[in-house]
Amino acid sequence: TGAIGLYNVGQSCCLNSVLQVFLMNIHFTGILRRITVPPRAGQKNRNVPYQMLLLLEEMQCGKRKAVFPIPLARCLSVYRVKLFVQHDAAQLFLTLWNLIKDQMKKPELVEELSSLYTICVQEHLACQKCSLETKRNSRMLTLPLPMLDADSRVLKTLEDCLQYFFRPEELTDHNMCFCEQCGRKTPFLQSMKLVHLPQTLTIHLKRFCFEESPYVHKLSHYLPFPQDLDFNAVLTENQCQADDNEKASWQYELFAVVAHSGSTRCGHYCAYVRSLTECKWYCFNDSQVCQVSWDDVKCTYGHSNLNW
Repeated sequence: TGAIGLYNVGQSCCLNSVLQVFLMNIHFTGILRRITVPPRAGQKNRNVPYQMLLLLEEMQCGKRKAVFPIPLARCLSVYRVKLFVQHDAAQLFLTLWNLIKDQMKKPELVEELSSLYTICVQEHLACQKCSLETKRNSRMLTLPLPMLDADSRVLKTLEDCLQYFFRPEELTDHNMCFCEQCGRKTPFLQSMKLVHLPQTLTIHLKRFCFEESPYVHKLSHYLPFPQDLDFNAVLTENQCQADDNEKASWQYELFAVVAHSGSTRCGHYCAYVRSLTECKWYCFNDSQVCQVSWDDVKCTYGHSNLNW
């Protein structure tokens, strides 16, 4: 079935979960299979895409229920991705993606990888005292959605989080910006508009936060998300900067969820991934893999005693 587990080799549940999401994505593995193989043994040992390809082949060639990701873990340690620490899945995803992109030698593969995952937004800053407005396009790999509003009230659905993320925000008092036309600090209206969404969209629910505390704490409250998401039905015209052809592709079907249970100090990650070839959901809990239902996946909506 292609649903093969990864043994935990030292608090590597976060790494295992993120790797499963990468390697179960047939669009990503299609790129991975076309990389240039490094010529020397030392280069191979330090090349992240090549070590991921070896791991993928080992997972697909045998009939074992799980394999050890030790060579890849050794390779990542060269780039300060440590074992025996609790990683944040969103940060680890960004780290892995950047290592993969930087070590791919073929420009066309780098372009395909960027097209597969990169989001484009346009940031707007408008002075509220004059007509000066600045616009800047920027790229991001994840949509980092807050789970609380500015008054620390709980946002109740994924759609609420998306609308809040793209809402205009007034920059006043100590947040005012310097206006070149006015020659002084003035109130500004800051907004972000969606320009382009990739084939595989990654959303990061910011459950680890610093709000109202000097320490990181976790937001474990219930937040449902749909199996199908149409951005045209969620965002307003003012929150988008794209033509109709671009917007026509802004419809998504849920592919994977990386879930964390426990606290900020101690916890465990697993991944729920929908096989794109079989259209079945699997739970990847390190070396343990089992087929699950959509009701099982919904346990990742969150609560204080998350179990799978």
